[in-house]
Amino acid sequence: MLTLDCDILAKALGFPRLIEALRRGHVDGVDLVERVLLTEPGRAGAAPNHLLVWPAWRFGGHAGVKMVSVFPANPDAGKPTNTTVYVLFDGRDGRPLATLTGAALTTMKTAADSALAADHLARPDVRMLAVLGAGAQAPWQVAALRAVRPALDHVLVWNRNPERGEALAAHLSADLGISAETVADAGTAVAAADIVTAVTGSTVPIIEGARLRPGTHVDLVGGFTAAMREADDETVRRGRLWVDTRRFTLADCGDVTGPIAAGVIGPEDIVGDLFELCRGTAPGRRDAAEITVYKNAGGGHLDLMTAIAFYERARANSAAP
Repeated sequence: MLTLDCDILAKALGFPRLIEALRRGHVDGVDLVERVLLTEPGRAGAAPNHLLVWPAWRFGGHAGVKMVSVFPANPDAGKPTNTTVYVLFDGRDGRPLATLTGAALTTMKTAADSALAADHLARPDVRMLAVLGAGAQAPWQVAALRAVRPALDHVLVWNRNPERGEALAAHLSADLGISAETVADAGTAVAAADIVTAVTGSTVPIIEGARLRPGTHVDLVGGFTAAMREADDETVRRGRLWVDTRRFTLADCGDVTGPIAAGVIGPEDIVGDLFELCRGTAPGRRDAAEITVYKNAGGGHLDLMTAIAFYERARANSAAP
């Protein structure tokens, strides 16, 4: 059994390979996916901590389970927000194949999920990207989106903590070679952007749909519980909505459950999911003026596809049996 550090392997894998692996994985499908979320309530107004266990199984292929902890206050103590362990099994005989560690398993998976959707839904000529949130996920979103839309050449960063926003903008400029600057309020970034990617843990909408320009693509990433919201009802009222999977978004994600509960949209208003987009059974963007909205909810099926991609890359690098 291999022991793999995804943080070390991330560069060798790269986003173009991972995005194509996810594309193939959505065409092939996954047979079983489950999700367990345990939450420790926050104390004295602090954000809650989470423990997620996400298993998935492609019959006759591979099976696996991801275990991840999410402790939002960790960066204040110089610790990472997320810690991840993944165990990959041979789906034919149950042999354990690899243990994968490192935050890149989740950060790359999440960003590649958004990028694959953007390849179907964002205009080809996008130039301006707004990033709402400056946590660990943010730079990965930029890198992945540029892998499918290389014309993106300027980033507007908004973050509740201005210092972290400035640090992200400096990192994007210095390490990714893309022009980046901070803005004082989210609305300014939203109104100027061709793509808006939101990577926050907000429980209050920060994207005002009324400020979206025609042709904008909205990528909602941060919310993974019904209490979390990154976009207001007007966002899905003006835009057409896709999700990565109905399996989790319809039950667990506030950016979908909230508008449905308010009667703004119904489940039937979800145009399609990422499986249908990749298989060509659901339409993507119709024209240059359309506002497209994508809810990236994640799920064990994506972690399985990503773990397989890391495992196969490691075997190719080392010629391991």
